[in-house]
Amino acid sequence: MTPKEVLKFTKEKNAKMVDFKFLDFVGIWQHFSVPVNELSEDLFDEGLGFDGSSIRGWQPIHASDMLVIPDPTTAVMDPFSETPTMSLICNIVDPITKESYSRDPRNIAQKAEAFLKSTGIGDVAYFGPEPEFFIFDDIRYSQGPNHGYYYIDSVEGIWNTGREECPNLGYKPRHKEGYFPVPPTDSQEDIRSEMCLVMEQVGIQVERQHHEVATAGQAEIDMRFDSLVKMGDKLMWFKYIVKNVAKRWRKTVTFMPKPIFGDNGSGMHVHQSIWKGGKPLFAGNKYGGMSEMAMYYIGGILKHARSLNAFCNPGTNSYRRLVPGFEAPINLAYSSRNRSASIRIPMYSPSPKSKRIEVRFPDPSANGYLAFAAMLMAGLDGIQNKIDPGEPLDKDIYGLSPEELSKVPSAAGSLEEALAALKADHEYLLKGDVFTKDVIDTWMEYKKEKEVDPVRLRPVPHEFALYYDC
Repeated sequence: MTPKEVLKFTKEKNAKMVDFKFLDFVGIWQHFSVPVNELSEDLFDEGLGFDGSSIRGWQPIHASDMLVIPDPTTAVMDPFSETPTMSLICNIVDPITKESYSRDPRNIAQKAEAFLKSTGIGDVAYFGPEPEFFIFDDIRYSQGPNHGYYYIDSVEGIWNTGREECPNLGYKPRHKEGYFPVPPTDSQEDIRSEMCLVMEQVGIQVERQHHEVATAGQAEIDMRFDSLVKMGDKLMWFKYIVKNVAKRWRKTVTFMPKPIFGDNGSGMHVHQSIWKGGKPLFAGNKYGGMSEMAMYYIGGILKHARSLNAFCNPGTNSYRRLVPGFEAPINLAYSSRNRSASIRIPMYSPSPKSKRIEVRFPDPSANGYLAFAAMLMAGLDGIQNKIDPGEPLDKDIYGLSPEELSKVPSAAGSLEEALAALKADHEYLLKGDVFTKDVIDTWMEYKKEKEVDPVRLRPVPHEFALYYDC
């Protein structure tokens, strides 16, 4: 839509308010709203001011004024507001220079798309994330100088088979057996279907929904692939919708990668490919039906995987999922069909249009704009420098001998390791000014001061079980 069409749209939908949404540096949507009569065509050029110093990882207080510039192509009616409200996703601009703000994740994604076109390699990169999440009935957590705990509960939790529920009907998925029996064992078919239908209201094409492997309401909803920035927008709508539909059902959703001990964590496998002139470029006669370009793209992802972890697995909890010896894709190898490799080449269809790679180590706590942009930059570096991905690994990685496994490199084992890898390996991200040095430095500083150090300094409950009587 154009600005003029947006104004017409608000009248057709009888909108009373306009909501402006944008993403903070870490990955949480922020917003504010204005009455619809404040919306004008000029606003799409002039923007609206706000305090950038109050947004995580952004401006210092002595330079806090920022502008939001709404993107007219993102206009939809918010599906949850009781008052008819039109929603717009915004870009962030410096009010003095009028330049796009370098720490705005959406701006970084837009620059990655522009860089792809500037290389001549392709004109569109498609991304198809598969975010997993948990739907819980109760979550309580607290942290203080003399205590620290969390308590999760779900009517589906296998730990509740003996609970008095007046009556307890059983039908609770066992650990690692949630993929995917029919109802009544799967108790969340209707809530996931409602999530899908609401997604369709805002323009998200849903391919499927199902229960995932873990007990206690692990779920997955798959979206149809789209270009990088559009998929970044859709992933934010996805999280917003999933959380708000769950709230309607008096439930709560988390995208934490590893909220439950002893069962599968939540990943976000990301399918990706490059096209040019409407033609797919990843189909060819190489391994798995891939092109030489696609193989080099894989080489770039594998080479830079440990620094990519800093954006694709951005929390300390991410590395409770990425643990050696379990099912998480920590081994940096590629294969067709083999889901134990960190990069898989799906073999569902022989059509050239379906040829893509699936990067399996990211998780849904990631800021989608940053993660997708970083993976594209790594893949493009592989293409530009013809990085050989080596031989495929078609064996079961978890059945390899220690000697064989020692030859397979691994993903970062902690957020601290990932940040160290990013510090040592980020030149590929700076090409085309996509990620600036300021963005890299600020990301590392924020993650260390706000996440790594606070977690590192605190005792955890299990340490009392291990050491209290030492």
